[in-house]
Amino acid sequence: MIEITSAKNPTIKEIKTLYKRKNRWEHNLFIIEGIKIIDESISNNIDIKYMVYTDKLLNTKEGVEFFQRIKDRKELIKVDDSIFKEICDTDNPQGILAIARFKERSLKNIYELNRPFLLFLDKLQDPGNLGTIIRTADAFNIDGIILGKGSVDPYNPKVVRSTMGSIFRVPLYFCENTLECLGNVKNHGIEIIATSLKGVPIYNADFGKGFVLVIGNEAKGVSDDISSIASRSIKIPMPGGSESLNAGVAASIIMYEAMRCRS
Repeated sequence: MIEITSAKNPTIKEIKTLYKRKNRWEHNLFIIEGIKIIDESISNNIDIKYMVYTDKLLNTKEGVEFFQRIKDRKELIKVDDSIFKEICDTDNPQGILAIARFKERSLKNIYELNRPFLLFLDKLQDPGNLGTIIRTADAFNIDGIILGKGSVDPYNPKVVRSTMGSIFRVPLYFCENTLECLGNVKNHGIEIIATSLKGVPIYNADFGKGFVLVIGNEAKGVSDDISSIASRSIKIPMPGGSESLNAGVAASIIMYEAMRCRS
Protein backbone atom coordinates (compact mmCIF):
# COMPACT_ATOMS: atom_id res chain seq x y z
CA MET A 1 0.00 0.00 0.00
CA ILE A 2 1.17 3.52 -0.78
CA GLU A 3 -0.06 6.93 0.36
CA ILE A 4 -0.61 9.97 -1.86
CA THR A 5 -0.67 13.37 -0.17
CA SER A 6 -0.87 15.74 -3.14
CA ALA A 7 -3.76 16.36 -5.52
CA LYS A 8 -1.13 17.07 -8.17
CA ASN A 9 0.09 13.48 -8.10
CA PRO A 10 -0.05 11.86 -11.60
CA THR A 11 -2.34 9.09 -10.34
CA ILE A 12 -4.87 11.61 -9.01
CA LYS A 13 -4.68 13.53 -12.27
CA GLU A 14 -5.27 10.32 -14.23
CA ILE A 15 -8.43 9.54 -12.25
CA LYS A 16 -9.84 13.00 -12.92
CA THR A 17 -9.38 12.55 -16.67
CA LEU A 18 -11.47 9.36 -16.64
CA TYR A 19 -14.70 11.28 -16.18
CA LYS A 20 -14.47 12.07 -19.90
CA ARG A 21 -15.38 9.39 -22.42
CA LYS A 22 -12.49 10.20 -24.74
CA ASN A 23 -9.95 9.60 -22.00
CA ARG A 24 -11.58 6.39 -20.80
CA TRP A 25 -11.35 4.88 -24.26
CA GLU A 26 -7.89 6.24 -24.95
CA HIS A 27 -6.51 4.53 -21.84
CA ASN A 28 -8.98 1.60 -21.66
CA LEU A 29 -9.73 2.50 -18.05
CA PHE A 30 -12.89 3.30 -16.11
CA ILE A 31 -13.96 4.26 -12.58
CA ILE A 32 -15.79 1.98 -10.13
CA GLU A 33 -16.99 3.65 -6.93
CA GLY A 34 -18.49 2.07 -3.83
CA ILE A 35 -17.93 -1.01 -1.68
CA LYS A 36 -20.52 -3.36 -3.17
CA ILE A 37 -19.74 -2.73 -6.81
CA ILE A 38 -15.96 -2.94 -6.29
CA ASP A 39 -16.50 -6.20 -4.43
CA GLU A 40 -18.56 -7.40 -7.42
CA SER A 41 -15.74 -6.45 -9.79
CA ILE A 42 -13.25 -8.49 -7.76
CA SER A 43 -15.62 -11.48 -7.66
CA ASN A 44 -15.97 -11.30 -11.45
CA ASN A 45 -12.20 -11.13 -12.02
CA ILE A 46 -12.18 -7.61 -13.44
CA ASP A 47 -8.64 -6.37 -14.03
CA ILE A 48 -8.16 -3.62 -11.43
CA LYS A 49 -5.23 -1.28 -11.95
CA TYR A 50 -5.46 0.26 -8.47
CA MET A 51 -7.86 1.17 -5.66
CA VAL A 52 -7.96 4.46 -3.76
CA TYR A 53 -9.43 4.79 -0.28
CA THR A 54 -9.71 7.18 2.68
CA ASP A 55 -10.17 6.55 6.40
CA LYS A 56 -13.89 7.20 5.84
CA LEU A 57 -14.06 3.63 4.53
CA LEU A 58 -13.40 2.44 8.08
CA ASN A 59 -16.37 4.33 9.57
CA THR A 60 -18.80 1.47 8.95
CA LYS A 61 -18.79 -2.24 9.71
CA GLU A 62 -19.22 -2.98 6.00
CA GLY A 63 -16.23 -0.78 5.19
CA VAL A 64 -14.01 -2.37 7.85
CA GLU A 65 -14.88 -5.87 6.63
CA PHE A 66 -14.19 -4.89 3.03
CA PHE A 67 -10.87 -3.27 3.97
CA GLN A 68 -9.77 -6.48 5.71
CA ARG A 69 -10.25 -8.31 2.41
CA ILE A 70 -8.28 -5.82 0.32
CA LYS A 71 -5.65 -4.43 2.71
CA ASP A 72 -2.85 -6.65 1.40
CA ARG A 73 -3.36 -5.79 -2.26
CA LYS A 74 -0.30 -4.09 -3.67
CA GLU A 75 -2.37 -1.71 -5.83
CA LEU A 76 -4.05 -0.10 -2.78
CA ILE A 77 -3.56 3.67 -2.40
CA LYS A 78 -4.51 5.80 0.60
CA VAL A 79 -5.46 9.49 0.32
CA ASP A 80 -7.06 12.01 2.68
CA ASP A 81 -10.70 13.07 2.42
CA SER A 82 -9.96 16.36 0.66
CA ILE A 83 -8.19 14.60 -2.21
CA PHE A 84 -10.85 11.90 -2.43
CA LYS A 85 -13.56 14.52 -2.85
CA GLU A 86 -11.74 15.73 -5.96
CA ILE A 87 -11.81 12.32 -7.63
CA CYS A 88 -15.30 11.03 -6.78
CA ASP A 89 -18.63 12.23 -8.11
CA THR A 90 -21.11 10.91 -5.56
CA ASP A 91 -22.74 13.09 -2.90
CA ASN A 92 -22.04 10.66 -0.06
CA PRO A 93 -18.94 8.64 -1.00
CA GLN A 94 -18.08 5.51 0.96
CA GLY A 95 -14.38 6.31 0.76
CA ILE A 96 -13.32 3.77 -1.87
CA LEU A 97 -12.99 3.73 -5.65
CA ALA A 98 -11.16 1.56 -8.14
CA ILE A 99 -9.71 2.09 -11.59
CA ALA A 100 -10.26 -0.93 -13.81
CA ARG A 101 -9.37 -2.00 -17.32
CA PHE A 102 -11.97 -2.70 -20.01
CA LYS A 103 -12.65 -6.33 -20.81
CA GLU A 104 -12.14 -6.67 -24.55
CA ARG A 105 -14.49 -8.90 -26.53
CA SER A 106 -14.84 -9.68 -30.21
CA LEU A 107 -18.18 -9.79 -32.01
CA LYS A 108 -17.00 -13.08 -33.48
CA ASN A 109 -17.79 -14.65 -30.10
CA ILE A 110 -21.54 -14.32 -30.65
CA TYR A 111 -21.45 -16.32 -33.89
CA GLU A 112 -20.51 -19.42 -31.90
CA LEU A 113 -23.50 -19.19 -29.56
CA ASN A 114 -26.46 -21.55 -29.84
CA ARG A 115 -29.74 -19.63 -30.30
CA PRO A 116 -28.27 -16.39 -28.97
CA PHE A 117 -30.46 -13.69 -27.43
CA LEU A 118 -28.74 -10.34 -27.89
CA LEU A 119 -29.63 -6.67 -27.69
CA PHE A 120 -28.52 -3.93 -30.07
CA LEU A 121 -28.76 -0.37 -28.78
CA ASP A 122 -29.31 2.16 -31.54
CA LYS A 123 -28.03 5.55 -30.33
CA LEU A 124 -29.40 5.09 -26.82
CA GLN A 125 -28.58 8.30 -24.93
CA ASP A 126 -29.68 8.11 -21.31
CA PRO A 127 -27.26 6.61 -18.73
CA GLY A 128 -30.19 5.56 -16.54
CA ASN A 129 -31.81 3.63 -19.38
CA LEU A 130 -28.56 1.86 -20.19
CA GLY A 131 -28.02 0.96 -16.55
CA THR A 132 -31.52 -0.50 -16.35
CA ILE A 133 -31.03 -2.48 -19.55
CA ILE A 134 -27.70 -3.95 -18.43
CA ARG A 135 -29.07 -4.90 -15.02
CA THR A 136 -32.17 -6.52 -16.54
CA ALA A 137 -30.07 -8.33 -19.14
CA ASP A 138 -28.04 -9.81 -16.29
CA ALA A 139 -31.18 -10.91 -14.44
CA PHE A 140 -32.55 -12.68 -17.53
CA ASN A 141 -29.20 -14.13 -18.64
CA ILE A 142 -29.10 -12.32 -21.98
CA ASP A 143 -26.11 -13.38 -24.09
CA GLY A 144 -24.78 -9.88 -24.70
CA ILE A 145 -25.42 -6.27 -25.61
CA ILE A 146 -24.09 -4.61 -28.77
CA LEU A 147 -23.75 -0.85 -28.53
CA GLY A 148 -24.01 0.99 -31.81
CA LYS A 149 -22.07 4.15 -32.56
CA GLY A 150 -23.64 7.16 -30.86
CA SER A 151 -24.88 5.27 -27.81
CA VAL A 152 -24.06 6.37 -24.28
CA ASP A 153 -20.81 4.97 -22.90
CA PRO A 154 -21.46 1.99 -20.59
CA TYR A 155 -18.29 2.92 -18.71
CA ASN A 156 -19.75 6.29 -17.75
CA PRO A 157 -19.51 6.27 -13.90
CA LYS A 158 -23.27 6.84 -13.58
CA VAL A 159 -24.00 3.82 -15.77
CA VAL A 160 -21.49 1.65 -13.93
CA ARG A 161 -23.02 2.50 -10.55
CA SER A 162 -26.60 2.00 -11.70
CA THR A 163 -25.87 -1.54 -12.95
CA MET A 164 -25.04 -2.62 -9.37
CA GLY A 165 -22.34 -4.95 -10.67
CA SER A 166 -24.25 -6.40 -13.63
CA ILE A 167 -21.88 -4.65 -16.04
CA PHE A 168 -19.22 -7.15 -15.01
CA ARG A 169 -21.34 -10.14 -16.04
CA VAL A 170 -23.12 -9.05 -19.22
CA PRO A 171 -20.86 -9.28 -22.30
CA LEU A 172 -20.65 -5.88 -24.03
CA TYR A 173 -19.74 -5.47 -27.69
CA PHE A 174 -19.15 -2.31 -29.68
CA CYS A 175 -19.49 -1.52 -33.36
CA GLU A 176 -18.59 1.58 -35.35
CA ASN A 177 -20.53 0.69 -38.50
CA THR A 178 -24.07 -0.29 -37.54
CA LEU A 179 -25.27 -1.67 -40.87
CA GLU A 180 -22.08 -3.63 -41.47
CA CYS A 181 -22.23 -5.05 -37.97
CA LEU A 182 -25.88 -6.09 -38.16
CA GLY A 183 -25.36 -7.36 -41.70
CA ASN A 184 -22.65 -9.71 -40.44
CA VAL A 185 -24.89 -10.84 -37.61
CA LYS A 186 -27.69 -11.57 -40.06
CA ASN A 187 -25.35 -13.46 -42.38
CA HIS A 188 -24.57 -15.81 -39.50
CA GLY A 189 -28.23 -16.78 -39.24
CA ILE A 190 -29.11 -14.50 -36.35
CA GLU A 191 -32.43 -12.73 -36.87
CA ILE A 192 -32.76 -8.94 -36.51
CA ILE A 193 -35.92 -7.89 -34.64
CA ALA A 194 -36.76 -4.19 -34.37
CA THR A 195 -39.14 -2.45 -31.99
CA SER A 196 -41.87 -0.47 -33.74
CA LEU A 197 -45.37 0.84 -33.04
CA LYS A 198 -46.43 -1.03 -36.19
CA GLY A 199 -44.96 -4.33 -35.04
CA VAL A 200 -46.57 -7.59 -33.92
CA PRO A 201 -47.61 -7.67 -30.23
CA ILE A 202 -44.86 -9.31 -28.19
CA TYR A 203 -47.19 -12.04 -26.90
CA ASN A 204 -47.69 -13.19 -30.53
CA ALA A 205 -43.99 -13.04 -31.44
CA ASP A 206 -41.72 -16.05 -31.95
CA PHE A 207 -38.52 -15.77 -29.92
CA GLY A 208 -37.40 -19.36 -30.40
CA LYS A 209 -34.49 -18.79 -32.81
CA GLY A 210 -31.31 -16.83 -32.30
CA PHE A 211 -31.99 -13.11 -32.59
CA VAL A 212 -30.84 -9.57 -31.90
CA LEU A 213 -33.46 -7.23 -30.44
CA VAL A 214 -32.91 -3.62 -31.53
CA ILE A 215 -33.78 -0.93 -28.97
CA GLY A 216 -33.96 2.53 -30.50
CA ASN A 217 -33.10 6.04 -29.46
CA GLU A 218 -35.34 7.47 -26.73
CA ALA A 219 -36.75 10.24 -28.93
CA LYS A 220 -36.50 8.84 -32.46
CA GLY A 221 -36.86 5.10 -32.00
CA VAL A 222 -35.12 2.60 -34.27
CA SER A 223 -33.47 4.28 -37.26
CA ASP A 224 -34.93 3.69 -40.73
CA ASP A 225 -31.70 2.08 -41.95
CA ILE A 226 -31.91 -0.61 -39.29
CA SER A 227 -35.66 -1.10 -39.71
CA SER A 228 -35.07 -1.75 -43.41
CA ILE A 229 -32.82 -4.75 -42.72
CA ALA A 230 -34.82 -6.14 -39.79
CA SER A 231 -36.56 -9.47 -40.38
CA ARG A 232 -39.62 -8.27 -38.49
CA SER A 233 -40.77 -5.84 -35.83
CA ILE A 234 -42.57 -6.17 -32.51
CA LYS A 235 -44.38 -3.87 -30.11
CA ILE A 236 -45.62 -3.76 -26.53
CA PRO A 237 -49.43 -3.37 -26.51
CA MET A 238 -50.46 -0.50 -24.21
CA PRO A 239 -54.23 -0.36 -23.61
CA GLY A 240 -53.88 2.45 -21.06
CA GLY A 241 -53.49 6.19 -21.56
CA SER A 242 -49.70 6.35 -21.95
CA GLU A 243 -48.45 6.51 -25.53
CA SER A 244 -44.91 5.33 -24.83
CA LEU A 245 -42.49 3.79 -22.33
CA ASN A 246 -38.91 4.79 -21.73
CA ALA A 247 -36.31 2.63 -23.45
CA GLY A 248 -35.15 0.92 -20.27
CA VAL A 249 -38.65 -0.16 -19.27
CA ALA A 250 -39.60 -1.25 -22.80
CA ALA A 251 -36.44 -3.31 -23.20
CA SER A 252 -37.01 -4.95 -19.82
CA ILE A 253 -40.59 -5.96 -20.67
CA ILE A 254 -39.51 -7.50 -23.97
CA MET A 255 -36.55 -9.29 -22.39
CA TYR A 256 -38.86 -10.87 -19.83
CA GLU A 257 -41.40 -11.99 -22.43
CA ALA A 258 -38.69 -13.41 -24.70
CA MET A 259 -37.07 -15.26 -21.80
CA ARG A 260 -40.46 -16.68 -20.77
CA CYS A 261 -41.12 -17.92 -24.30
CA ARG A 262 -37.68 -19.49 -24.61
CA SER A 263 -37.82 -21.27 -21.23
